[in-house]
Parts: sequence; C-alpha cells; structure tokens
Amino acid sequence: MTLDLILALAGFALVASITPGPNNVMLMTSGANFGLRRTVPHMAGIGIGMAVMILLVGAGLMRLFDLVPASYAILKAASVVYLLWLAWKIAHASAPESTGETARPLTFLQAAAFQWVNPKAWTMGLGAITVYAPDRSFAAVLLVAGMFLLVSLPSVTSWTVLGRELRRWLDRPSRLTAFNWTMAALLVASLYPVVAPLLFG
Repeated sequence: MTLDLILALAGFALVASITPGPNNVMLMTSGANFGLRRTVPHMAGIGIGMAVMILLVGAGLMRLFDLVPASYAILKAASVVYLLWLAWKIAHASAPESTGETARPLTFLQAAAFQWVNPKAWTMGLGAITVYAPDRSFAAVLLVAGMFLLVSLPSVTSWTVLGRELRRWLDRPSRLTAFNWTMAALLVASLYPVVAPLLFG
C-alpha cells in the first residue's frame, strides 16, 4: 500500500471513529456516570474489539455476506433490537452511588463483543476492507485493523473525557436523568442510517 493510501486510510479511520455513533455516545455516558479510570476497560474493548472484528471480516466473514445477503439483513435487525434495549437501559440508569454494586461500566469483553452488534462498526469495517484492502490479503487487512486500533486512542479518550467533564454539571439527580435520557435518544438516532433504507427503500 502506498503512502498516499495509508494517509487516506488514516483519515478515513479517524473520521469514522471520532464522529458520533453508538460507541462514542456510550463512552460519553460512561465517562459522565463512572469517570475516566473506570471507563478504561470499555475504551480498550472498543479499540481492540474493532480491530479483531476487521481482521475476521477480512479473513472470511465478508464472503459469507457475499454468498448469503440475507445474513447481513439478519445481523442489522439483531443490532437494532439490541441497541434499542441498550438505549432503554441508559435512559433508566441511576447514579452509581444510588444503585450500589449494580451500576457498572462495560467491561473489556462486553465492549469488544458490542462491536459485533454495532451497525456503525460494521459499516466502518466493511467500507474500509472494500476500499483499502480490496484483495483481502492478510497484510492489507492487518494494516486496516491496525490503523483503526491506532486511531481509536484519541477517539475513545476524547469522548470519555468529555463525559467526565460533564460530571460537575450532572451533580444533581435531575440533570443526570436528563443527560441519560438525551444520550439514549442520541443512541436511538444513531440507528437512522440502518433503519432508513428498510423503511423508505
């Protein structure tokens, strides 16, 4: 891959990773509710989970979608249902101190697994493989996965820190409730690119 293509891939990965989407909405919510330190496993799970997903998609899962297009539609439907349930959980979350041990940020494995039901992650991964690793060679797929892992650091950190800084304003339960409902609404709104083609053809 030429230097120009590598720079283009870096730009694509950064823009795709740092723009609003389910991962970033959840990171900001976690930063606001739990702080930066407790959200680190969640942050690491996103970066590594996304890279692993890209590797596996490039290694063969993409061929499954080519052979059985309905499998991608089923994956989209499952993703929408899961994210709607997650939005409901976020909207009804209470302050960590008011719920004791039941209030926890996502773990590393939970965040990594979430990438498999994140429509934006699938769109980013499939698009990156199609454009920057069209031959699906191991070296090209590895480069795409590595680039997404690299750019995930500024992205996940920025959104989590933004949420953490909001904690000072969210010291009142009413404000925290309003914030969580807003984040839940944004999570639902992030599904529009997935749902729109199904509703409007």
